[in-house]
Order: sequence, then structure tokens, then C-alpha cells
Amino acid sequence: MKPIPYGRQHITEEDIQAVVQTLHSDFLTQGPKVEEFEQAFANYVGSKYAVAVANGTAALHLCALALGVSVGTRVITTPITFAASANCIKYAGGEVYFADIDPETALLDIDKVRSLLQSKPKGYFSGIIPVDFAGYPINLEAFRNLADEYGLWIIEDACHAPGGYFINSEGDKQLCGNGNYADLAIFSFHPVKHIATGEGGMVTTNNRELHEKLLLLRTHGITKNPELLQENHGGWYYEMQTLGYNYRMPDMLTALGISQLKQAEAGLRKRQEIANRYDTAFRTNAKIQILNPAANQPGLKNELYHAYHLYVILIEYRKGLYDYLRAKQIYAQVHYIPVHTMPYYQDLGFNKGDFPLAENYYAQCLSLPMFPSLTKEEQEYVIQRVQEFLN
Repeated sequence: MKPIPYGRQHITEEDIQAVVQTLHSDFLTQGPKVEEFEQAFANYVGSKYAVAVANGTAALHLCALALGVSVGTRVITTPITFAASANCIKYAGGEVYFADIDPETALLDIDKVRSLLQSKPKGYFSGIIPVDFAGYPINLEAFRNLADEYGLWIIEDACHAPGGYFINSEGDKQLCGNGNYADLAIFSFHPVKHIATGEGGMVTTNNRELHEKLLLLRTHGITKNPELLQENHGGWYYEMQTLGYNYRMPDMLTALGISQLKQAEAGLRKRQEIANRYDTAFRTNAKIQILNPAANQPGLKNELYHAYHLYVILIEYRKGLYDYLRAKQIYAQVHYIPVHTMPYYQDLGFNKGDFPLAENYYAQCLSLPMFPSLTKEEQEYVIQRVQEFLN
């Protein structure tokens, strides 16, 4: 059995040809493929606007800047996420606060967020960054109601969940990143994500003003748009109107993204099939908890559509299973080490024990192989080795 990673990109001949065609074109960067990808992605998630950027971290940083995060801005996020979800606030000079998770889903617990908001005067906090962790869509309608009560903005970190959705209180499907509840949403196109471009990211929004700010900040704060120029010396003229960054995504990668996007729905269906096989294999094993209430409550599948970036199980002997699987050429992974326990954040005053539910989750979680090209034979091998160890 060849090594089986927890995630893997799937590149087709069509993907390769899309990149080759762009290499033969007149533009390697700042060309027409960027806007084409942006429009296609906005259509996919149902947002008005999309801005392609260098990676998911750049997307988060630009969101923080566009929303005016600076010294004194206080923002709440989850400790169970990749560090960039919190770091983006620090990049812009703001302060990060964490709230604990719901142990059933590992999502940011809205009740914990409400308690944190109630512990401070109104106006103390500026925003919330919820994460669609593992592909499980967080209920942004509920978070929007809470945010409106306290005058907060929302950045949805949807890196794990393109194509995922929840059903709102009116019975309507709400795709992750559609902009109906979050001010801004971000996605990543890292190789293990649903849409792989090597590196790359996207910001989506329904707010025109924020969209224009993102476009400016993405390219050094420079514009050539005649409608925005303070002066105009001629066709060559441009102005740097704010301090921005080179966070552009080149045409080669956006061409790959366009091609990958065409396969996104098929990939989601494969992920669902793989998750269902894992559910069937593990549902009755008392030594395994599946991190997805819908696995044991089929009715929940009518309320949301899990995008399954990750398939996470919780077990008592996590390190033993992790080591055993590696010895069998199965490279499971742990997502994530709680951000507040990192040395950098401990230096800022956070401590182990601050968020016990997140830490308890971390002590037990393991992400099993989950990617569309995982074969039934490979998955059966994974299932057998897990059960072999636990028995």
C-alpha cells in the first residue's frame, strides 16, 4: 500500500492544459484570467463580489485592513483554527480574544461569545471571526443577529467550506461565503483544499465599498481608475492612495482555479461518499466519537451540507493511533493545536486551561484521509487499520 496522506490535490489533464494555455498567452499576471476566476467564484458561492489574492492568509489580512482594524480594535475568534484566523488581527495592530468551542462540532460557541460580549461594555469589541471548521457550516444567521445587537462586523473564515451551506430560519439555503450574513468571507486554494491552485485565496462580499477597498489594498494601494484619481496627468498616470500590499494572484494560478472550480461539485459529492463510508464503519464503535452530529442524527443532514474538508474523529488514545497509522503508511493529521496555547499567544497573556473545551478536543482529535481521489480500497485499508488498533 502506497502512503495515504490526510489530504491531496487532484490535478487533471484539463487543469494542466488550462495552465499551459495561459503560459502561451500575453499575460502571466494582472491579466483577464484573474477577473474571470473572480466572477466564476462569486457565482459559485452566490456573492456579488470576489477578489482573488495570493493566499488565504493574505485574504484575512486584507479583510482586517478593509474593516479598519488598528491599535485598540478588539476581535473575537475561535482557538480551534489555523493561526492565521487570529494572526490577521495582530498584523493590523488589533487585539485578539478567544471564546471556547461547542464540543459537538468544534465550532465557535455562540453562547460563549455572547458571554464574552456581556462581560464588557458595549463598543468594547469590533468584530467576530467564526470559522466553518472542517467544512461544517457555522450558523451565520445567529451570529449576524448577535453581531447586530453589539454593532460588530463579521469575517467568515470559510477556507474549509466552499460549497457547504446551512438552512436559515426561513428555510433558505445559505452557501458559505455568500455574503448574506458576513461582511466579508475568505477562502484558501492550498493543495489540500477543495479547489487547489498551489497557493491562492479569495475574499467574497456583497458590500461594494469593501470590494473597492480590497482591490486597492491588494495592489500596493495604487489605482489607475480615472474615477478615483485626485489628479490625472495622462494615460500613464497612477496614484498610491493608501498603504497597500502586493497580494495579487497570477493568471497562471487563476487559470488553474477556473479549471478546478468546474470539478468542485463532483469533488464535494466524492467527499460526502467518503464521509458516509466512514460514518457507517465507525458509528457503532463506542471508542470513536465522530465530530459531526449529523453522523448520528440523520435529520440534521437536512439542515446543513457539510463540505468535509476534514473528517475528524475523537479518540482517547490519539497519539497511539496516530503513530500506529503512520507505521502503516497512513498519514493522518491533527487539526488544530489550540491557537491560545502557542508560545506567541502565551506571551500575550493567554494560558493553557483558558479554554478547556478546545483543549479537550485537541487531546482527542485526529483527521483521517479525506480527498476526492481516495479510492474505496485505500479507505477500507484506513478503516481496517483504525479498528485493528482500537480492538
